[in-house]
Amino acid sequence: MSEQNKIDENELVNDNEGHRNIRVTIYEVARAANVSLATVSRVINCRGNVTSKTKERVERVIAEMGYRPSVVAKALATNRSTNIGVVIPSANYVYISNMLNGMIEVAKERGYNLTLFVTSNSHDDAMAMVEKVISSHVDGAIIFDDQLGEEDASKIASYDVPTIVINNLVKHYNVGCILFIYDAVLRNVINEKIKSQFQKPLVFLHVHNCGRILANAENIFIDTCRANNVEYHIMNVDDSYTKTYSAFMNYFKEHKSGYFVAYRDSIAASIINAATDSGLNVPEDVEVISLIGTKYANIVRPTISSMNIDMQEVGKKAVYMLNELGEGNLKNRVCEIDCSYLKRQSTKE
Repeated sequence: MSEQNKIDENELVNDNEGHRNIRVTIYEVARAANVSLATVSRVINCRGNVTSKTKERVERVIAEMGYRPSVVAKALATNRSTNIGVVIPSANYVYISNMLNGMIEVAKERGYNLTLFVTSNSHDDAMAMVEKVISSHVDGAIIFDDQLGEEDASKIASYDVPTIVINNLVKHYNVGCILFIYDAVLRNVINEKIKSQFQKPLVFLHVHNCGRILANAENIFIDTCRANNVEYHIMNVDDSYTKTYSAFMNYFKEHKSGYFVAYRDSIAASIINAATDSGLNVPEDVEVISLIGTKYANIVRPTISSMNIDMQEVGKKAVYMLNELGEGNLKNRVCEIDCSYLKRQSTKE
């Protein structure tokens, strides 16, 4: 992750009214008022027996410290069902399904309800869907959409709804972030391939409108090739196994080798199958890596070398973070998820 994306967890942040503040938690209120968490909760939610003297003291501390109980915390305290809106680009991708499985597992554990909002490959649609989620009276939101940029993420932060943003950095008291750290790993993979003095063309497969992950990976690929003064190629393909397979059957009529960086496992598999059906050997003639590895990387033959992020753990982490954020107890607003490279049969190194 680049230096400009680093965030100091102790940094003051702006709330949606422009004031600079640090989020006050229910734990700090209880400590300052010298009462239990349960007592503060009863005062906030007007439930249970609290003496007038204790109530006045707690309310005075709340006013002095500027504590604002979140909707998630209120839902938990009143035993009301907590509704979480989840924005995703598509449930059809395996890695998105894995992330959802992680969310569902924790939601069941905590008794939360999840509502899915699926966007198309359109920036305007993604932003409209986010606004729909925020305005639908959810208690919290988890947003993972690769079409949204920094300005959009900042707009999300202006709503007074606890939100976890995946693969985007937002500095705001009411937002937590999960970032994928893959730059150095991908750069190292490409560097090692170049150092091996191979004789194959280096090719990156560009898929139109596939978002920030692919765009960043493409920039890393280009920068690394240029830094080593080696030739490279960018090849436009469809985000479709069938169409990519057909395109590579034609490609391999003239080109008999290559090192290909594909968006995800199905695209990588289409290249491998087209190469095999064209009489080429993998990895001797053709090498392929996948940027987003899933279980299918281990199922196809030959198996696919891939970048790997445990998306099920990402989904779990997102719900846990949202719960802590809603309770005012999220200490680390930015969670970095490291990516690893798993070398399998589709590459020599």
